[in-house]
Amino acid sequence: ALEVAKPASGTPAAIAVQRLRSFVLLINQAVGDALADMLVVVAALRLKGWTLLDWDSIYQDFPSRMLKAKVRDRTLVETTDAERKCISPPTLQPAIDKLVAAAGKNARAFVRPSGTEDVVRIYAEASSQKGADELANKIKAEVGRILA
Repeated sequence: ALEVAKPASGTPAAIAVQRLRSFVLLINQAVGDALADMLVVVAALRLKGWTLLDWDSIYQDFPSRMLKAKVRDRTLVETTDAERKCISPPTLQPAIDKLVAAAGKNARAFVRPSGTEDVVRIYAEASSQKGADELANKIKAEVGRILA
């Protein structure tokens, strides 16, 4: 996307594209580098004119639950979008989406296969701990049903 975007030189859009390119060069996306990540945060805050308190004020932590469901073969589960969307088996993501929609406005969840054992890891958030627990358990039941 950054290669395609070529706004006129000196325009606000051109400056924004150059800043994004600089961020991409600073961050090691393959291994993650905490120091580089913090430099990006500092740069972004400075560009926005924000303090750490300003940044912290926009964050809201929601209750969460992490579970794992034992499965016969973890390789049956494939994900995309930084492991936030399940693409295989094809019926699993629609089932997760339906459960998330029913769990309320602040709910979200995803599953991913373990890298070391035959389990699927389940991550769920909701407005309340009870909601997060219920969502995670319902998804665990769907994982078991679909991968049985």
